[in-house]
Amino acid sequence: MVEAVCGPGEREIGGGMLKAALGGAMRSKGLGNKIDESWKPPLGDLFCQLNDESLLNILRRLSPAPHYALVCKRWMRLHGSLRQSIKVQDWTFLESGRIRQRFPNLTDVDLSRACMVTPPAGKGSAILLTHQGLTVQLNYDAVDSPSIECCIEEQQLSPAKLDKGLKLLADTYPGLQRLCVVDVRRGDYFARTRYLSRTLSKPKSVKKARRAHDSDKMEKAKSAKEARDTKDGLGEALSDAFKRLKSDEGTLTWNMNNPFETPKSGVRHLKRNTEETGIASIAKKCPLLQELDLYQCTDETLRAIADCDNLQIVRLIGSITGFYHCTFTDIGLTIMSHTFRRLVSLELSGCEASYEGISAIGKCCVMLEELTLSNKGFYEGWVAALSFLACLKTLRLEGCKQIDRNPGPYGRLGRCSTIERLHLERCDLRDRIGFAALLAVCAVVKELEFKDCWGLDDDTLALTVSCKRVRLLSLEGCSLVTTAGVDSVVQSFKDLNRFRVTFCDNIRDSELSPALCDRFLTLKEFSWRPDTKSVLNAGLAGTGVGRKGGRFFRKS
Repeated sequence: MVEAVCGPGEREIGGGMLKAALGGAMRSKGLGNKIDESWKPPLGDLFCQLNDESLLNILRRLSPAPHYALVCKRWMRLHGSLRQSIKVQDWTFLESGRIRQRFPNLTDVDLSRACMVTPPAGKGSAILLTHQGLTVQLNYDAVDSPSIECCIEEQQLSPAKLDKGLKLLADTYPGLQRLCVVDVRRGDYFARTRYLSRTLSKPKSVKKARRAHDSDKMEKAKSAKEARDTKDGLGEALSDAFKRLKSDEGTLTWNMNNPFETPKSGVRHLKRNTEETGIASIAKKCPLLQELDLYQCTDETLRAIADCDNLQIVRLIGSITGFYHCTFTDIGLTIMSHTFRRLVSLELSGCEASYEGISAIGKCCVMLEELTLSNKGFYEGWVAALSFLACLKTLRLEGCKQIDRNPGPYGRLGRCSTIERLHLERCDLRDRIGFAALLAVCAVVKELEFKDCWGLDDDTLALTVSCKRVRLLSLEGCSLVTTAGVDSVVQSFKDLNRFRVTFCDNIRDSELSPALCDRFLTLKEFSWRPDTKSVLNAGLAGTGVGRKGGRFFRKS
């Protein structure tokens, strides 16, 4: 942080600029002048005679600018009291305690960049890797995913430093409302959690049934029934486990040989005591925390923040391919759902969730209105759990390589009765079974938006006809959709009043039918930019640019 003291000449200029605006000044001397006692204000400078309260009222009406700290120490201190959000880039600034003196009234703190320690000069390269706001300086030997993950792990803070800084932050700002942090804890817990989640979601009977390709229909039906019984037992086991976690009997543990065995009291569920971590201190000492962004989230992290009762906006990022690998499962989602009762917006990325985790969120988080799911990691059957979200209005799928391989029979999928918007971005829609199941659950949706989706052709787009209440249809970057496919879909939507087409190369103006053009005239909002080439030609029409020679090489 820069703490520069300007000379008397600069103070006289600043005071002269505000004399005309103020018209007068208070004669009392401000308390901030005691910081710089060696300097005395020049005679006749009314601006320096203002007290702190009057100067704060002036600074509140000015546009926020970072150069206030360059005027004098007094301006730096007063402007720091007005700041409520900050992005920390140096972890030592938090550990030293200077953040309290510089910004005493913070409510929004972003520590994601400070969790990465920049290597000393000479050891790192000039290659920077950025993903979702995190920037890492790679080494010269980081050429593949394992080496990149190892490089990231070396540059992260130690767990001891993370806990120390978060505890200091919790003690300093009890009124914190938003926090963004990276949980740098790594260990055998991640491998144990992944093994546990796979064991619970894939029983041995199902594995044997999959290997036996020559088995008859009776054996397949039997193994399917066992799988359903296993899911029901898993939900009961998770619910009973959470009740014991909230009791005074101590923490719990899962038996790897028999995961549905009731956990015994007094046995620790996690190796580390989550009550002593820095994230747990944030959850206990910051009761006003409403928004939380967690990178490298695990089940242990979700257990540590179980005391956050007022969270409304939560973003959980687990595994990111080529960046880092750590995940959270249905166990953590179940614990989270029983705690975050006031949750309104939730984003899950890079997790290993299934029907149990999504259904637990729907049953407990009754105020959830916005759900964002991104990256792969969801097991089969999670689409059917969307029907438990009674107040869901917006559903976003981002970067999903496959929606759902086995959603189950359509008659048992259920339906989201309050869904209004379905947004799919960078999703692979070549699996029509999962896409059709998603549309069946979101049959009452009013806004359909597709952006850079793979496999969205005319036949796949025709599946959206089952949504009878669509009022907005947006297509962006869908190169496989043709004019005929758009014509059939638009004509089937009787309530459509907004239509957007952007960068769809196979949709051409010359192929539009008269009936479709008449339908465009009835729309309230219409955006038509199917391809960049037609837009360029329309913009250059009549200018002579683009033809051979044109006006530049015409002979006189």
